[in-house]
Amino acid sequence: MDITVTGKIEKKGFGFGVWALATPEGTTYELKDPPEKLRREISQVTIKGKIRKDIMTIAMIGSVLEVESFVIISL
Repeated sequence: MDITVTGKIEKKGFGFGVWALATPEGTTYELKDPPEKLRREISQVTIKGKIRKDIMTIAMIGSVLEVESFVIISL
């Protein structure tokens, strides 16, 4: 399923940590293999990608989002 979503990039502390997108509405997406530019805390970003229902992760913090493109709005 393709989506476009805006939120904050955060590192969640599970094991080595995972990068996640947290929306203002309270939804969290775990980022699958995020590009290097998204591997840091970012206050606002819009990501276009696919929800991957065919994979599971150890963190299990939300749906897995595979990033296709992104725009950093505010660091």
